[in-house]
Amino acid sequence: MGAYTTATADFDTLQNIVRTLKSGYKSADGKTHRPSAKLAAIVTLEANAGIRIGDLLRLRPCDFVREGNFWRFNITEQKTGKVRAFPVPDAVYRFVFDYCQENQILPDARIFPITPREVQKQIKAVREYLGYDNISTHSFRKFAGQEVYEASGYDIEAAREFYQHASVQTTQIYLRRTSRKLESAIEKSVHII
Repeated sequence: MGAYTTATADFDTLQNIVRTLKSGYKSADGKTHRPSAKLAAIVTLEANAGIRIGDLLRLRPCDFVREGNFWRFNITEQKTGKVRAFPVPDAVYRFVFDYCQENQILPDARIFPITPREVQKQIKAVREYLGYDNISTHSFRKFAGQEVYEASGYDIEAAREFYQHASVQTTQIYLRRTSRKLESAIEKSVHII
């Protein structure tokens, strides 16, 4: 997307963007951006589920399937053709369920009837308003993977599986990380004289 490398959103950036989308704002060019619970929900869901924007915008309530003690997505990723089969946290499911209830979204209807391009335009506008560089819709997928990486004790394989990358090398590029073991070894090898 564009001529820059997409940055990973941090929690403060995520929080500021969601709050601004919820409250609305007036951009420098004088354009009024009304509050958008829909865009705030899209960003929130992408930052917690880590699925690509195209897949997220195709989600329907019936794409959440109960499996034992947890929910999972019943989707096949458009880009990779891989099934997204791991658990969806209850809090994420509840967030989506509540959104669907509030907006009277039927089980077979798209939860977010909007195009990826329109979401990207809106994220660009709010990013510029807030003064953030290199933030796009993909920044929130990267945020989700970074959170999984850290919560797993810096297990790069867990992050790879979450992203559904074919190789750890791709995940390392995505996270802009070397292995945690290498990071630690580099830190311990410093000898400033």
